[in-house]
Amino acid sequence: MVKILKDIRVVELGTYITGPAAGMHLADLGADVIKVERPGKGDPFREFKGGLYSAHYQAYNRNKRSIALDTTKPDDLAVFLDLIATADVFIQNFRPGVAENLGVGEEDLRRARPDLIYCAISGFGQTGPSRDRPAFDSVAQAASGYLRLLTPPTDPRVIGPAIADSLTGQYAAMGILAALIERTKTGRGRRLDISMLEAMSHFNLDSFTHYYSAGEVMGPLSRPMVSQSYTFECADGKWVAIHMSSPTKFWLSFLAATGQDHLAQDPRFAERPERIRHQDDLIAHFTPVFLKKTRDAWCAALLDHEVPHSPAYDSDEALEDPQARHLNLKISAPSRELGTFTTVRAPYNFDGQPELDVVPPPVLDEHGAEIRSELARRKAS
Repeated sequence: MVKILKDIRVVELGTYITGPAAGMHLADLGADVIKVERPGKGDPFREFKGGLYSAHYQAYNRNKRSIALDTTKPDDLAVFLDLIATADVFIQNFRPGVAENLGVGEEDLRRARPDLIYCAISGFGQTGPSRDRPAFDSVAQAASGYLRLLTPPTDPRVIGPAIADSLTGQYAAMGILAALIERTKTGRGRRLDISMLEAMSHFNLDSFTHYYSAGEVMGPLSRPMVSQSYTFECADGKWVAIHMSSPTKFWLSFLAATGQDHLAQDPRFAERPERIRHQDDLIAHFTPVFLKKTRDAWCAALLDHEVPHSPAYDSDEALEDPQARHLNLKISAPSRELGTFTTVRAPYNFDGQPELDVVPPPVLDEHGAEIRSELARRKAS
């Protein structure tokens, strides 16, 4: 596939997820993303479970190059500024004020590259009463009203992946791309400020719209009830997910697939509003039904009747599904650290072609000498 952003250089001074995720999205599109890390230990995510190459780090740092620099030291800061002079984009996700203390604030970098796209990612924004509060994924989910949509109502606990971190990185990448497009017309750089609170509040748009337009405060069961979504355990302990939405045909097909046609006349389930109102009764009825057959058997029956469904896969199964294999979602590359690095390819298909090549996440300072040589040649020319 053509590397759409092959002429764009990104310097990322990011740690953990938000900054690295933004850089990864641009790297997946072909940008030359140079990850600047502190000497010795690098991105703290590297040693999240010991060593300097944790799975946490790997998830957000493929297709990048790494150089170790301590910008508090004059020589390293000089190299960093030389690097910025060649860059189109800079990404950092420090608390407000930290970048300036490190000599990598916007004014510092714009002297080296006036048309730089400067992206600053924070937890709560660059101004306001909460600007200096520490923030991680669960904090941003909670502050944006999203955590309550995921938390089990009778057993409060944080569940699920780092949604706020990942989405903030994705929103940041989208904003960076918009600024790059504008720069092609104006020649002007931009500062992009984006916070986890802003990103997650926008992602939670459905919930806020329901509140401000209909006076409804949504909870964790609001959407599944309205969309008629279910998960059932099968005889082999595996799960199947079903999403019937609003068309009546899917409900009737579901009854036919499960041999429960008589429920079409049950006043609790005959009409969609009643099915929504009596969802607990419906789940109680179908739970023992699904325990009578294996997941594969149920999926075959649901497919025959064109009921929207899928096996509820774990990560050790999902990419082995025939459709996932057809789409080449799982890609691999040789890795000096792992032997083989395996990941999920970027979802883009430009002109019908997916990007199947991937470069494993770099070890710390893997490209330090290479990048310094590039800068030296540029200064000499």
